[in-house]
Amino acid sequence: MNPSYSYKIYSLIDELPVNWDDLAASTIFLSKKYLQVLEKSSPENMICHFIGIFKNDLLVGIAVSQFLDLNKLESFGERDKCIKTALRNFAFKNFCSNVLLIGNNMLTGQNAFAFLDKIDKKQAIKTLKTASSALKKLFETKGKKIHITSFKDFNQAELKNFDISEFKKNYQFSTQPNMVFTIDKAWESEQDYINSLSKKYRDQYKRARKKADAIEKRKMNLQDIIAYEETIYDLYIHVAKNAPFNTFFLPKNHFRTFKEIFKEKFLFYGYFIDEKLIGFNTLIKNGDVMDTYFLGYDESIQREKMLYLNMLYDMIAYSINKGFKEIIFARTALEIKSSVGAKPVKMYGFISHSNPIINSHMSKIFRYLEPDTIWQERNPFK
Repeated sequence: MNPSYSYKIYSLIDELPVNWDDLAASTIFLSKKYLQVLEKSSPENMICHFIGIFKNDLLVGIAVSQFLDLNKLESFGERDKCIKTALRNFAFKNFCSNVLLIGNNMLTGQNAFAFLDKIDKKQAIKTLKTASSALKKLFETKGKKIHITSFKDFNQAELKNFDISEFKKNYQFSTQPNMVFTIDKAWESEQDYINSLSKKYRDQYKRARKKADAIEKRKMNLQDIIAYEETIYDLYIHVAKNAPFNTFFLPKNHFRTFKEIFKEKFLFYGYFIDEKLIGFNTLIKNGDVMDTYFLGYDESIQREKMLYLNMLYDMIAYSINKGFKEIIFARTALEIKSSVGAKPVKMYGFISHSNPIINSHMSKIFRYLEPDTIWQERNPFK
């Protein structure tokens, strides 16, 4: 490591350098405010650390790390019941249960680190790799041996900074893409978006909206979120457990904590039928980008009322009306997101196993760790 570069590992927000937020300008997901959400309401099986990268004692980079103890999960996802799932669950429990991540497992996209433009990015990443080794030692002193270390969610352009000897034995992987919806500069309202759709997808829009006639959508404030916390959690956990794969579950107080800290930058929408909460979605304003966050719904009503599709249309309408440039729809449900106009952006990561023999077979093993997704890309526009 270049002697002019160094790192510091922090476990509390109060310890962070005063100018930390100056470097978090590119994304709120590295800001002290967001890290406070993690500090107060991260999943039960997650421990977060924050890393400062220094050049000659000047803060030039910031990063977040998450340790995941997969043994604390009662379920990795209950949707797929097959041999491959059973094998994957066995592998996770026995060989991959302690995971150290440089990045954020709760989000899609490059939310791992931010560096000042003027510095040598490869040196900064080298320093970050050294910091990850120090974190592994830190966990070992607490009796937790790290099995897997991963750096995640980089686009094609960012990969060149990882072309260093420290990553030679890491397996470069690509998982499900990030679904990104770009808002046309010419659109000023939801109607402009509808007009740009081909007949087939305009009909899909009309059908979905008609099905949701009986549903009332409400913007919920902090008091509402607290009042409905039990129902919100039930709706969230139902969707989370039906995902093909999970590495964490949010705690019950997560949405309330987010709203307390972020106020109007965190949007919570409830969907009601006859005063009963049957679904919700959440959005985070991140500069001129709208990030979609977690949601929940009653499955029987979701199917009948096309609720999920209606939520996507609502997110698009809001983002157009408020002048956002793009919407990060993240992973999962790729085909339905594609049907409203989101495009896949390939994301990459690096992974290594602490056991050299297992690590040398990582390219084969990874296929078992990552669930297959077969989907067809749609183009809804004229």
